[in-house]
Amino acid sequence: MAWGVKNVEIQRKLFCLDVLSKKINMSEACRIYGISRPTGYEWLSRYKAEGDKGLRNRELGRHNQSHQTPQEIEDVVLMLKFEYMKWGAKKILPKLKERFPEIHWPCKTTIEKILDRNGCTIPRKYRQRLAANTSPLIQAINSNDVWCMDFKGWYLTEDNYKFDPFTLTDNHSRFLLKCCKLKSNDTEHVWNILDIAFREYGLPIYLRSDNGPPFASLAPGRLSSLAIKLIKAGVMPEWIEPGKPYQNGRHERMHLTMEKEGFCRGSSLYKQELLLREFQDYYNFERYHESLGQKTPGSIYVPSQRVWTGKLKPLEYEDGIRVAKVASCGKIHWKGKSIYISRVLSGENVGIKEEEEGYVAYFGCIFLGMISDNNLEFERRSQRKKIPSKSKA
Repeated sequence: MAWGVKNVEIQRKLFCLDVLSKKINMSEACRIYGISRPTGYEWLSRYKAEGDKGLRNRELGRHNQSHQTPQEIEDVVLMLKFEYMKWGAKKILPKLKERFPEIHWPCKTTIEKILDRNGCTIPRKYRQRLAANTSPLIQAINSNDVWCMDFKGWYLTEDNYKFDPFTLTDNHSRFLLKCCKLKSNDTEHVWNILDIAFREYGLPIYLRSDNGPPFASLAPGRLSSLAIKLIKAGVMPEWIEPGKPYQNGRHERMHLTMEKEGFCRGSSLYKQELLLREFQDYYNFERYHESLGQKTPGSIYVPSQRVWTGKLKPLEYEDGIRVAKVASCGKIHWKGKSIYISRVLSGENVGIKEEEEGYVAYFGCIFLGMISDNNLEFERRSQRKKIPSKSKA
């Protein structure tokens, strides 16, 4: 503790006056006021040079910044920020290098500071990180390993038209394959747009979705009519766990970008459809992605080598697996008994394999359940607890 008094400047002045009056020497004055000799000489020299003003505390920061970014550079950074209001430093920097390659641009951190001191940033609200994903979802290593599909979620145009676009992306490259409004969000219309995507880009290996219709159902294996068509087309459907949208996080992040950057504000149905086309081109070929090394999805994506012929092939099972056809009522005949499978699988062939636990039913590679007596037993997820309704008085 240097001075140990309330008014430090008065004590500094008394110290200087005592030394200048030569009543006490420097060493004794420093002991009395509890400071070191270098500190005493410092305050004495300031008092002689500036008087009372020299005894005030001074700022410790530098008065001049020798490496300060030139104002011309800051103006260009802000100009680009106003052009792309939703972009941060990570995307602004490669755009600057692309437009002005002859200029030596500052690093990303410097651009962040420029945007921050000019009021162009909003602090992000951080949430606690979720636990690691342990569900058996396939990790996309190359393009077309996994495609993702979903509905954006409906919203109203300015003329009060309900709009719920269907989106389809490649999980590895983030390439937005399809982004359009369907006449109806049912199996027929979703399959039609998938058929167009398959013909244009080829077949993926897996197609990921949530558990809503028409992607999944309550049938064994979560199979729906759409999922059955995918399997017969040579594409394996996979589903995220209910209530865990982060398992399809890349696709959901694309939806957030669409909303944040103003592509969900059409004044009419026609203009909203034009906005979706504009967003698809912007997202694929103009917007940089940090996870892609600040490259665009269009520069990464490569069409699939698996050609779609447009024909659904019947499933073939390995030797040793017995095949039973599902009747229109959803039942199969097995060893003189009628066993209900699901009406979703009406007209399809189900494979039955004998294992250590008993007979197991499959549809392709999708596990359906165990055959026990006259039933197909399969494990369901536990239902949510229902709040009991209040009785009327």
